Amino acid sequence: MSERKRIALLIDCDNVSHNAIEGVLEELAKYGMVTVRHAHGDWNHKSLAGWIDRLHPYAIRPMQQFAYTKGKNATDSAMIIDAMDLLYSGNIDAFALMTSDSDFTPLVLRILESGLPVYGFGEKKTPQPFVDSCSPFIYTENLVAESEVASKNSEKPVKRLTKASLRKDSALLRLLRTAVEQTSGDDGWAHMSRVGNYISNNSSFSAINYGYKKLGDLIRATELFDSEMRNNGSALYIRDMRDKS
Repeated sequence: MSERKRIALLIDCDNVSHNAIEGVLEELAKYGMVTVRHAHGDWNHKSLAGWIDRLHPYAIRPMQQFAYTKGKNATDSAMIIDAMDLLYSGNIDAFALMTSDSDFTPLVLRILESGLPVYGFGEKKTPQPFVDSCSPFIYTENLVAESEVASKNSEKPVKRLTKASLRKDSALLRLLRTAVEQTSGDDGWAHMSRVGNYISNNSSFSAINYGYKKLGDLIRATELFDSEMRNNGSALYIRDMRDKS
């Protein structure tokens, strides 16, 4: 069994809500251990009051950054320097950036060049270039607990998309079918883990943004793929229904 990834979570507190931090950490637990948790911002600013309440319960280290010049975001620069220091330390296997700011897109590309994955988390206002550069990218609104939604009167998380809605998304169907085609054997059947790896390596897709916790659940919901459990129920295989002989 391979060792779990050591993940560095860097949070841009100026550009993302504190309400989703629990969901973000739960999602990252699927990929490895979040050994570094840094929250960047000017902690003298009232707008970070909500984040202050989250620091101790989730073992997050506050990184103070004063706004030296009005109109300039010093937090961005400090967070980029922090990321590069961690990258060069060689003690991190993956990065997670929690921000809605597209200015971090070059940072993501630089980390990817070093062979490390970058998991992105941001609000639905996040510009597309940053979304596309991460793998995967998850909208934080979809990770907010129902209790938080009710108490903060924030935007509700996306509901699970129906079969009809999924089938209308041509880009989604093209991605799923391409992934299955590229990872399938001569019989047309593809192991779900290989399908998932192909998708994560080639897009910012996350099933959570469609209301599904697992890729397999979303694929089944389209009703465009056959599914079959093998190896005593431990392995899921799928096949495009169009490939039936």
